[in-house]
Amino acid sequence: MDLSFLMTSSFWVRVAELFLALSILVVFHEFGHYSFARLFGIWVEKFYMFFNYKLTLVKWKPGKYLKWFSLGSEMGNMEGDDKDENKNSWRATEYGIGWIPLGGYCAISGMIDESMNTEAMKQPAKPWEFRSKPAWQRLLVMLGGVLFNLLLAMIIYTGIVYSQGELIIRYSDITEGMTFSETGHKYGFKDGDILVAADGKKLEYMTDKSSSADLITARQVTVRRDGQDMVINLPKGFFSDLEKDAEDGIIFMSPRVPVMVKETMLHQGGEKAGLQQGDRMLAVNGVPTPCYELFAQELEKNKDKLVTLDFMRDGKKMTVTDVPVDADGKLGIMLENMYTVYGTSVRHYNFFQAIPRGIRMGWDQTVGYVKQLKLIFTPEGAKSVGSFGTIGSIFPSTWNWVSFWDITAFISVILAVMNLLPIPALDGGHVVFLLYEMITRRKPSLKFMEVAQMVGMGLILALMVYAIGNDIFRFVIK
Repeated sequence: MDLSFLMTSSFWVRVAELFLALSILVVFHEFGHYSFARLFGIWVEKFYMFFNYKLTLVKWKPGKYLKWFSLGSEMGNMEGDDKDENKNSWRATEYGIGWIPLGGYCAISGMIDESMNTEAMKQPAKPWEFRSKPAWQRLLVMLGGVLFNLLLAMIIYTGIVYSQGELIIRYSDITEGMTFSETGHKYGFKDGDILVAADGKKLEYMTDKSSSADLITARQVTVRRDGQDMVINLPKGFFSDLEKDAEDGIIFMSPRVPVMVKETMLHQGGEKAGLQQGDRMLAVNGVPTPCYELFAQELEKNKDKLVTLDFMRDGKKMTVTDVPVDADGKLGIMLENMYTVYGTSVRHYNFFQAIPRGIRMGWDQTVGYVKQLKLIFTPEGAKSVGSFGTIGSIFPSTWNWVSFWDITAFISVILAVMNLLPIPALDGGHVVFLLYEMITRRKPSLKFMEVAQMVGMGLILALMVYAIGNDIFRFVIK
């Protein structure tokens, strides 16, 4: 068991990123419930970031009290609660911060939730309570968190494309195709394959998250190989093997980038050969080198030797002989990046253009994640389930605000989709019961709701234990 990763700076950077992201997302999610409840005149008893079991770091009720480090029950009665005060006011809510950073909650009066405050539910319904409102209003209150998480993701994507632009890379632009991992080779992919379609749907942009989801969840992938289109059939174990590779830091595929000279270094092989900016390498000693990986391999075989280079300059093929390779297998040339080689571009948006693009990106991300979610309910997919360790591992090891916000938007989508699962104790469970009520005109009984809530909480707890166990095995034991 190796715990040395706890001493690395990258670990603590990821912890900070995860903590900040979850804090933002939880507050925004609960604010969605709070906003709709307030819109319909429902009393929100408490609004908390993080859980406060037995201890509250800070609690505040406007005009009544402000207390630090208070002991007491998480969902107990508020101090100094005035039964005659105006419940339809933001001042009637107690706001606070708990000490367990695993979420947060919005305690809505007259609703069966985590507090399991069934005694209050046995009293006659008050006009400011959740249960006294029409079913359609209660439905919107329950959907508020999900809607706000999706809205937040769209806002973040809008901000990213407005400030950074959007990199446009088409799969068809990658004329040398892809380099695949051993897993890719195992399932029939070949280095140099150009991706065309997934389950018959054309793959457009490499940066399109929906296309990425289509690819890894597909049963058939069409590739262009040696100028001909062919179909690769993928069995169920494909996604599971990709997950295993990802845990080990193995990338399924990467673009094959031709070697194009940016500049040469003084007194090195490239300069002695007379290479110029824009020269594109074709072969080393007659061996074709269409991408950097193959070019580097051939130079490695010829350390401290003279080689012959074939390259393209201004549309003409040229050859130069007796080019010295150094002891490290290098020519002393700096290379153009993929975007320059393939002529890709950054698409910039003004404010009004960024809004619809951000909305579309948020929607595409949601659709893509829903497609991937179905794989979790397979034996292979269940092994990929993780908790905070898995989520934290997707953040970069050094702080980068653009990456932070991009990943935060993605987690916001995850939070929205997961909360819609029809499990009692999640928003989706409440939505199912409300839809049942709206269709049948009958409310589920209080006893049924109590039992359903307890069963749902048990399922969520079991899932959390399983996910944390997977993380421990993945990041500590393994």
